[in-house]
Amino acid sequence: MNRLNSLRAAVFCALAWPLLLAAQPGEPPGVVVATAQVKSFPLSAEALGNARANEAVDIRPQITAVVTAIEFNEGQAVEKGEVLVRLESSEPLADLAAARAALVESQSQYRRSEELFRTRVVSESELEQLGAQRDADEAAVEAAQARLDQTVIRAPFSGQLGLRRVSVGSVVSPATVITTLDDTTRIKLDFDVPEVFLSQLQPGLSVTARSAAWPGESFTGRVASVDTRVDPVSRTVTVRALMPNENERLRPGMFLTVTLLKEDVEALVVPEQAIVPERSQQFVFVVGEGEVVERREVRSGRRRPGEVEILEGLSEGDRVITEGTQKVRDGAVVRLVESPTG
Repeated sequence: MNRLNSLRAAVFCALAWPLLLAAQPGEPPGVVVATAQVKSFPLSAEALGNARANEAVDIRPQITAVVTAIEFNEGQAVEKGEVLVRLESSEPLADLAAARAALVESQSQYRRSEELFRTRVVSESELEQLGAQRDADEAAVEAAQARLDQTVIRAPFSGQLGLRRVSVGSVVSPATVITTLDDTTRIKLDFDVPEVFLSQLQPGLSVTARSAAWPGESFTGRVASVDTRVDPVSRTVTVRALMPNENERLRPGMFLTVTLLKEDVEALVVPEQAIVPERSQQFVFVVGEGEVVERREVRSGRRRPGEVEILEGLSEGDRVITEGTQKVRDGAVVRLVESPTG
């Protein structure tokens, strides 16, 4: 029976409410108002972040040559400097041997000429020419050694290798990707945060992330850096956090839901339905003395279900219209009506 009475009351309110707001002839329009109040408002931001490896590189050769040996397995963890691939080296070896022989000869000629220069048999200019030749041969040896070193491809940093894309006997060039190498002991997490949080963003701020791949689990990290520019279209700033990843559960390319700045602050709030958007601006109708309406522009901040933070344009205690805004204008007189929901 009580349930039936409640249902009847709800139906009555739904039918009678428009009549209460409707103005009788010569009577001001009826409106419902709420008071702008300072409340404890959760200061938190949620964003969708893109996970990236702490370091990532495509392993490519620096020269064009034939692969003679592959010394890694797919998915293998490697240390910095570890040999991954060997390329054909017979020609670089021959070039190095020839360069070293030429250097030995030029060094010998220079030493003999130094002795002859002391007895004035060799002129100073001749000695300088032999010295220049010796220096050129030393540079040729270093260049030949560098070319030989390029036939051995090493891991530039410690990490985990990806899939192998070449075989022994393949001809590879600087455009060829042999495999990938990722350092995933830490994950870089990039995400965009509304500019209203800019003053609270700083390196070291704690963040929490969740992934659909690991339901019920959360990953914690800290803000490493904040971009110097705000996107003029989205009015957001890019934040980069570093997430420890010792268990290797996070992978580059994953999307994660990020939460940061999770604390309560005091904020001036009004009901969400009081906000009247108009193009890029936002307005509220404030009821002042004598029930006279003032249309006032406001700047809003964070939101939560049913309420909006007001950063500029209102003061605590201001009465704003929440129902009936479509029937009033700036300077009009209104009649206050109590909401049926209390």
